[in-house]
Amino acid sequence: MSTLKPLAAALVLVCGLGTGITVAADSPRLGKPITEADITAWNIEALPDGAGLPGGSGTAKQGAAIYSQKCALCHGENGVNPRPGYSPLVGPSKFDRIDTMKTVPYYKYATTLFDVMRRSMPYPIPKTLTNDELYALSAYILSLNKIIGEDEVMDAKSLPRVKMPNRDNFIVWDPNKIEYDPVRTDDPPR
Repeated sequence: MSTLKPLAAALVLVCGLGTGITVAADSPRLGKPITEADITAWNIEALPDGAGLPGGSGTAKQGAAIYSQKCALCHGENGVNPRPGYSPLVGPSKFDRIDTMKTVPYYKYATTLFDVMRRSMPYPIPKTLTNDELYALSAYILSLNKIIGEDEVMDAKSLPRVKMPNRDNFIVWDPNKIEYDPVRTDDPPR
């Protein structure tokens, strides 16, 4: 019981209990309340079913020029032979060994490519690509990997329909969700 008195006294000193002083009144009042507009600016995920994809469109032919200007320096010409520390964007479409290089064809959904580029590319100035540039780059990189044709248009409707080569090879982590497929579309994948 005697050890509780010093503990109680310490709490009174730390928290200001009984002194009329509140901890909130002594806070430094840093920052500002977050607004819905603040959240919207950062809420830019592109989900497998296409939810969150913006308007715009692009083809591989359009993406080639953009890639050459904004991506090739790090990721290499045509997505191969990148600078040290950077990943190639073109790789195998068959993943039959654990040590197979995991590049874009490894992604389960094509929207992942769009989402990664939208959030983090080009380094070191991310979030500077327009929606049309993002769709064109997605088309170009998918075309380099022979997943789509170079004349196919990628947009919010077509990108989620692209069937990635490794899509059916992921292990289901929850056996209760075996039938779950986040891509709900009336049109079959290509």
